[in-house]
Amino acid sequence: MKRYKSTSGRQLIYDSYNTLLKSWKTDFEEKDIVTSYGQTHIIVAGDPQNPPLLLFHGTADNSAMMWVYNIKELSERFYVLAVDAIGGSGKSEPNAHYYKYFDQITWIDEILAGLGIQQINICGVSYGAYLSYYYALERPSRVHKIVCLAGGIPSSQFEVMSRMMAAFLPEALFPTEKNCRKLLKKLSGPYYSRLEVNEILMKHWYYLLKYFNNRSMMQHKIQIHKDSELTILNDRVIFLIGQFDRLSNHSKAIKRLQDNKINYKIIKDAGHAINHEQSDIINKEIIEFLL
Repeated sequence: MKRYKSTSGRQLIYDSYNTLLKSWKTDFEEKDIVTSYGQTHIIVAGDPQNPPLLLFHGTADNSAMMWVYNIKELSERFYVLAVDAIGGSGKSEPNAHYYKYFDQITWIDEILAGLGIQQINICGVSYGAYLSYYYALERPSRVHKIVCLAGGIPSSQFEVMSRMMAAFLPEALFPTEKNCRKLLKKLSGPYYSRLEVNEILMKHWYYLLKYFNNRSMMQHKIQIHKDSELTILNDRVIFLIGQFDRLSNHSKAIKRLQDNKINYKIIKDAGHAINHEQSDIINKEIIEFLL
């Protein structure tokens, strides 16, 4: 399966990815970890003597875009390891095995082995929030604490798909620059302009919508967990959810967190792009919870 709709589109995405990295305003290093499913690209920032923090972005985006407003503050307190999801729109390169037998837990195990890390903190956004708590459920001894941004714990596959379709369609089907801005406003709260004024970020997002093949991420399945499986998470996770997040802030999702006594906070004036819209608040929440 082709990850990009054209060779020229792929190049536009990679060039704008590199331009976004230059705007990070902090030192970083790019690494590639060989896994069973291909080469996984990781951006490393911060002092290796600090507590390690694994970062997972959402579906169809990448680390350069996701952490542009968070990396400087987080890398001052943590040894940050921002992962480009394999099969996604970043610099990770999947192999044929990925498209046939992908297993998320084995993939993360192999990333940590390649980095020489035994225990980790994890923070993820949207689908990355799912990866974060899922890994903690499967490998509780390896995870210290988890921060889930713009995510929840779904009760069914129907809940996942219906929310995604309502949020992203029809704009994502017709990826013009105008629709890109329209989708931004739809997904965000009143501070959407914090993204809109960043021309580099907006151009990159437009390229992702236009040239990235979202089906390449379909190997990243979401497993539905029973309430009885979630007790491991109680005191080691916090969900930070935007007030205007139509994917995560709905009565069914909030009730599931409450019923399972899972920590959460509603972040005022934020939407699904919570860590961009309210970056100062989110940076502070992440640091205070993990340290």
